Amino acid sequence: MNPMTSMPETWGALGSALLTFILFQDMIRRYCPPELQRYLEKWSIKISGFFNPYIQISIHEYLGNHLKPHKAYAIAEAYLSANSSKDAKRLKAEMGKDNGNKLMLSLDEYEKTTDEFEGVKVSWISGKTSPPPRPMLSYFPDPDKKYYKLKFHRRYKEMITGSYLEHVMKTGKEIQARNRQRKLYTNGHNMSCWSHIVFEHPATFKTIAMDPEQKEEIIEDLLTFTKSRDFYARIGKAWKRGYLLYGPPGTGKSTMIAAMANLLDYDVYDLELTSVRDNTELRRLLTETTSKSIIVIEDIDCSLDLTGQRKNNKKEKTSEETEKCKKDTKEESVSKVTLSGLLNFIDGLWSACAGERLIIFTTNYVNKLDPALTRRGRMDKHIELSYCKYEGFKVLAKNYLEIEAPHPLFPKVEALIEEVEITPADVAESLMPKSTKDGPEKCLLNLIQTLEKCKELKDRDQQDRVEYLEIK
Repeated sequence: MNPMTSMPETWGALGSALLTFILFQDMIRRYCPPELQRYLEKWSIKISGFFNPYIQISIHEYLGNHLKPHKAYAIAEAYLSANSSKDAKRLKAEMGKDNGNKLMLSLDEYEKTTDEFEGVKVSWISGKTSPPPRPMLSYFPDPDKKYYKLKFHRRYKEMITGSYLEHVMKTGKEIQARNRQRKLYTNGHNMSCWSHIVFEHPATFKTIAMDPEQKEEIIEDLLTFTKSRDFYARIGKAWKRGYLLYGPPGTGKSTMIAAMANLLDYDVYDLELTSVRDNTELRRLLTETTSKSIIVIEDIDCSLDLTGQRKNNKKEKTSEETEKCKKDTKEESVSKVTLSGLLNFIDGLWSACAGERLIIFTTNYVNKLDPALTRRGRMDKHIELSYCKYEGFKVLAKNYLEIEAPHPLFPKVEALIEEVEITPADVAESLMPKSTKDGPEKCLLNLIQTLEKCKELKDRDQQDRVEYLEIK
């Protein structure tokens, strides 16, 4: 038989069969009741699945009929963004959802790419489904719902649904962590939910003015914490650590928090207790925080009446303390957060709601705090940020003036700064150039002048104290 003459006959037979199938499908859709159609569709899927050796897993952008984002879809998208450029021909470039400064590549609609895992090849297909048309009066049509389909041979089902999907989720999360922008959250202005902005504070431990040994100790403690997940699980403790930062105003407590966040690449939740109505709302806010985050309560001694000692010592408050702790009367009357409610979250059952978190309290007056707030197990590490000394000055001189020792004026600064109490903020202000004509020497002379004035005041106060004691 001549193959050339049989070819048209083959194509003709195939076309007739296809036409017959289409007509048969149209007749079913037109004349069969919906129940019979669903029954036939169900069995057609089963029959085709019997002959088709491939399995498909769909990962949709949204969960169910609600527009709630599906975390697995975002993770798969991140994974494919790093692996889809191997053989995909149509890619889509978009600004990153978690990093608006970085361009991310992903599969274009209905594009296919392959991936290999332990010698097994799988296919990923990008697609979307359009929503049904809505009434003409609807101004907000439903968005298209995107999805990814993972296709593989059924003989590898156990491996793909196990170790491969675990690999995709783990790698995708790591890519998300590398690409994301850190955020600064707040619940201020009487809000019962978190709002956020991009966290772009430039502080690092290199730029903090403090004793080098203390700085290295803090860095080592932080890095050890991030690697201690198994240790915390073994000893039966929630994976969290509390830090109490205390010291006079201007010693860099907020800057220290920013440096911690930049070192660990953590988000920051700045919790304003006076904006929280009660313990229930506090619990809900704190359970909405994520892992790899820092929960901060600044000036804890002034955040509502959380300490019993403060009520008995009102007469002993200085005018500075009174001014700092003065809060809006209306806010305090609304908030019903209690000390026990806060403590229950720090180290109670709710403390394990998310892993790998730092809880940081700051205060200018550590002696005013209730011991229940500062005991070990709640505030595990107490860090005193005190007045600026010579080592801290050298860091600030390098930051502000780009000069290092030896310098002719450094010995004079060293002699003065060890005799007075001056905060890093005051030193930084003196070193700040006031005009474009101010050079490093001029700024150092400004600092020396400031230190000399501080010394004169200190000597005068000591002399007045001696004279007072002699008279008495």
